[in-house]
Amino acid sequence: MNRKLVLASALLGSASIAATATARPMTPEDVAKIESVGAIAVSPDGSRVAYTTASLPDVTVGEDNGSTMQQLNIAYGPGTARAFLPADVSPGGVSFSPDGRMVTFVWADEDEDRAVWGVPVDGGAPMKLAEVSDTNVRSYSFSPDGSTVYMLVGPGEDKQRDTQRKAGFDSVVYEEEANLNRVFAAAVGGNIDKDPREITLPGYVSSFTVAPNGRTAVIETAPTPQVDDSYTSKRVNILDLATGAVSAVVATPGKIEDFEISADSSMMSLIAGVDKNDPAATTIHFVDMGTGAFTALNAGAAEAAIDAEFVSDGRLAVVVHKGASSYLRFYNSDGSQESEMSMGDLAVTGIDAGGERIVVRASTARHPSELYAWENNTWQRWTTHNPWLSEITFGKQSVVTYTARDGQEVEGVLIEPVGGAPAGGAPLIMNVHGGPEAHESNGWVTAYSKPGQVAAGQGYAVFLPNYRGSTGYGVDFAKQHQNDYAGKEFNDIVDAKRHLVAQGIADADRTGITGGSYGGYASAWGATALSAEYAASVMFVGISNQVSKFGTGDIPYEMYNVHSLKWPWDDWQGMLEVSPVYHVDKANTPILIMHGEEDTRVDPGQSLELYRSIKVRQPDVPVRLVFYPGEGHGNQRAAARYDYNLRMMEWFGTYLKTGDRRAEMPAPRPQLAEGAKGAEAAEAANDSED
Repeated sequence: MNRKLVLASALLGSASIAATATARPMTPEDVAKIESVGAIAVSPDGSRVAYTTASLPDVTVGEDNGSTMQQLNIAYGPGTARAFLPADVSPGGVSFSPDGRMVTFVWADEDEDRAVWGVPVDGGAPMKLAEVSDTNVRSYSFSPDGSTVYMLVGPGEDKQRDTQRKAGFDSVVYEEEANLNRVFAAAVGGNIDKDPREITLPGYVSSFTVAPNGRTAVIETAPTPQVDDSYTSKRVNILDLATGAVSAVVATPGKIEDFEISADSSMMSLIAGVDKNDPAATTIHFVDMGTGAFTALNAGAAEAAIDAEFVSDGRLAVVVHKGASSYLRFYNSDGSQESEMSMGDLAVTGIDAGGERIVVRASTARHPSELYAWENNTWQRWTTHNPWLSEITFGKQSVVTYTARDGQEVEGVLIEPVGGAPAGGAPLIMNVHGGPEAHESNGWVTAYSKPGQVAAGQGYAVFLPNYRGSTGYGVDFAKQHQNDYAGKEFNDIVDAKRHLVAQGIADADRTGITGGSYGGYASAWGATALSAEYAASVMFVGISNQVSKFGTGDIPYEMYNVHSLKWPWDDWQGMLEVSPVYHVDKANTPILIMHGEEDTRVDPGQSLELYRSIKVRQPDVPVRLVFYPGEGHGNQRAAARYDYNLRMMEWFGTYLKTGDRRAEMPAPRPQLAEGAKGAEAAEAANDSED
């Protein structure tokens, strides 16, 4: 799994030459082996950057199935990155010790609980720095002098409950048996502190960060661990470390995301929602650490703040997305905007700084996330993972703006087929993001559930619409979908189809749709209420019944606050009429439905309801339901992801590319790569079905 990084520019040049002779389309097997840069952390003096690369076992060549592994790397400049830990160590929470002498992280060694570890930057073996017995460390924060580490850990051991479970009394009382996180402070240096001090905190604490002054900390709390509370009731509090008392509450009314503390600990930046009905935390605020008073810096702007970091001169650097494009903006300490730069073709998703160094995590249309650093007045790419991408022939990718039927301008990302669209237009896949409080950037948009460049290599055009309800275009745009399920938001997708057909890119009779979660809802709606528009659909962890969705999901208040603005009992008939199951009488679109069996966000019953309704009411319409055991709201393990990608592309190949809505169903088991474990068994299973 520890794949070699190819970073030298000489090797890049060789790869480029080779690519000319060996150009080929991207395949599902390529998607299965993609690596991308994850966490990034700059050392205090800016001399080096620690970062992780995320990848899964490559099941296409026989590696054992598993979930994402993180590899720790250190980089000093372009082409200098090297792996810094053994391949079987998958670290989390990567950072530096305050003196910069160690890269620190959390990790569980063999049968032990997760603890805080460190590895010297000059080389040496990893060493355990701190732990709390019988529980896992979830995150940590050092005091400024490095003598103490504060650890956010899980709940303590309940021996009585464990005894009951072993005796078979393992019932679960839903939403009542809350297990709260705890915080401990341990001395660092010398032997491991075996008796760390517990700090009593209010409610459910999900993060704990010590301020640079060492006297205060910032904590995020919610009333319970329930997901709904994390969206609707989580707040930022300022804690006095000497007394353990909350000295100030940052009473923002909506969702909260990233916060950063200034070097003098007098102020904090906070990305948060502007009110409880704001679909997402996208507005940057300055917060007075003494009082908790907050001021929005970009309220009402048609954009979304994504990440932020204070830099050495005291300014705040903020990654801002304006639609599908990225910018880096600097604010002065008084909240005034100092400057802003376009990031060009970089889609930036993270930033960090140390010393005079600023780095970002960014992708482009041609590669997943890599590490970039600001040097000599330009962004220099420091890492090059996935060198095999030089072999790939890519479809052209661009940002497209069109006008919806009511005059609203809408944007999206278009990938054209490799070689361009033929006369009459190419088969088109609408790839609809979830949320809908999310958005697509003009960066890397290919993944196990996103057809992207794999589809382009097979002759499809792919469009990723930032329909109404999306972030990146301001709070007002994001709120346009509220109290209007399946209305303007999904009409925007049909209007995108009309635009691309008029441009000669898409074939009106061969347009398909896919997406997960809310994008799965769009895909179900496209296969039923809007069946005349779509020749094939692939629905993933999607909604089919807005009435039963309320009672079987884990975010009822969030759905009310930022989506429906009404309860089902306020309008039973109206909620039913915006449910795909209500429109199965119109269903004429072959639909592949896939769902994780352990999904608590959108219950798997949503997929079963639609499957059963179509199967019984429209027996001639091709429909298949695939459940993934052990998976939740999105597949996490390598085999499930590879299987999903194969099925998605096979379904579109059968029904969308051909335009034949009554083609014979594909075999139950997709054709695996020859090197994958189980490939022969899958082939035999399909043969037995013939």
